[in-house]
Amino acid sequence: MDVVAVGRFYDRFAGLYDLVFNQVFQPGRVESIGAMDFRQGDRVLEVGVGTGLNLPLYPAGVRVVGIDLSSPMLKEARRRRRVADGGARIHLGQMDATRMAFPDDAFDFVYAPYVISVVPHPREVVAEMGRVCRPGGKVVIVNHFGSRHRLGHWLESKLTPVTQHMGFRLDLPVESVLGLDGLEKIDDRRVNLLKLWRLLIFEKQPTRC
Repeated sequence: MDVVAVGRFYDRFAGLYDLVFNQVFQPGRVESIGAMDFRQGDRVLEVGVGTGLNLPLYPAGVRVVGIDLSSPMLKEARRRRRVADGGARIHLGQMDATRMAFPDDAFDFVYAPYVISVVPHPREVVAEMGRVCRPGGKVVIVNHFGSRHRLGHWLESKLTPVTQHMGFRLDLPVESVLGLDGLEKIDDRRVNLLKLWRLLIFEKQPTRC
């Protein structure tokens, strides 16, 4: 996958995305938002905001910036923002997650829902998420990662060449997002149907002088 190909796929898929991915992934969205335990005034960056399915879940008093590579997906997100009733302040914009135009330490929470197996360079994206998260803040990822079971791993490896044409890979190892400097994993739980997806929460550690 490359950035251009991913963008083109989701440009074409924007109108059908909610129909396919709304309800099946909703439990993970709800659990992710709840796990962040927001406080008044928290700054949140949602990486890969898509059609904005998370937007109604954000509570009043938080400031949300949502970015996505696809203009048609953002168009759907803007429609959803207009009817979101959670009370959060929401801004949306088009951006490549591997080169985000934000300063270091800009957000209290940086959240990537169902994105990491979509992007061509997942580790770069998570490193960039860490860069824009403040020390003591949280980087939150919910995603499917490759199975550790022999049969599951074999099946995912066979299906991934097909799913990559649909914009995502099934066999992405969780190690792709682990062990990054300054990000300490503090939570790892299973979510969604059959617990096939994982919710990972990292805390950004202060820079050591």
